Amino acid sequence: MGHMTSTKPRLDILAVGESLRDVFYLIDDATLSCSINKDRCLLCLEYADKIPVRQVVKVPAAGNSANAAVGAARLGLRTGLISWVGDDYAGRHLREALRKEKVDLKFLVEDKKLPTSEATIINYQGEKTQLVYFQPRSYSVPECQEARCLYYSAMGAKHASVDKKIFEFLGCFPAMKLVFQPGTTHIKSGLTAIKKLIAKSHMLILNKDEAEQLLADGERTMCSLLDKFIKLGAKTAIITDGKNGADAFDGKTHWHMPAFDGKPVETTGAGDSFACGVTVAMLKGLDMEEALRWGSANAWSVIHEIGPQKGLLASAGMKKVLKKFSKIKAETHRH
Repeated sequence: MGHMTSTKPRLDILAVGESLRDVFYLIDDATLSCSINKDRCLLCLEYADKIPVRQVVKVPAAGNSANAAVGAARLGLRTGLISWVGDDYAGRHLREALRKEKVDLKFLVEDKKLPTSEATIINYQGEKTQLVYFQPRSYSVPECQEARCLYYSAMGAKHASVDKKIFEFLGCFPAMKLVFQPGTTHIKSGLTAIKKLIAKSHMLILNKDEAEQLLADGERTMCSLLDKFIKLGAKTAIITDGKNGADAFDGKTHWHMPAFDGKPVETTGAGDSFACGVTVAMLKGLDMEEALRWGSANAWSVIHEIGPQKGLLASAGMKKVLKKFSKIKAETHRH
């Protein structure tokens, strides 16, 4: 990944991450087995049975980074995506979907050996269980250009080689901001493996379960989790917690953002849409209080549709949702 000179970045956001085809199966014939306080539930299906499916929905160009790229493009930013797709029907369909969303495809890498990755999502009563398969790729990263923001998220198991390229890229363009939304494989690789990425992050965005998994020792209050990530070097840390909203900390001010009211239809992409909304607002020069509202608005819209992209807001829609929930604002929290 070499240095390319430019006076002004052509792109606002360059997202990096594995893309997938998402297939959603909405089912009614299942049961939940939950702990007493309902903080952990198991989805139970009859073993060796045929489970009827109420609805099937396919999203051709999903994945955390693709979701962010599509969301940012809808909100008017110039957006590109570094990702890897197969030379197959799913890969061609993925390209076409991104093209329609006006995401720059210049940096997509076509894998001649392995097909496009995919995920199967089982939706029951508005919540999802995901079966995700990343192809076992050896990642090659194309020559790229500067962007105002590098947005890095979910990768396959061999993400370490791409992690290294992220550092090289940031070294070439010191003014570029890194937004790091760790994917599942980043979280499972453990804190030691991603500490350097956290330290380089202008914004670190993850959910509470992921934060607790990374920071296994000590207290697990929201304040202690945020404080730890700031001490690891993140300029701003944001932790989402579903219906409980989100919290942000920059080392000085702690904000709590309540979730916008509404019963979800399907929650896939809530975290991605929130992270995208906050990132776009930051690049538009808005303060953290308003950026958190943008994230909440985007997430609220997404969970009222099936899949991670149908509900992503365009500028007019964002304005409408923000007005609808004008009384719900980020609160300065005692840290």
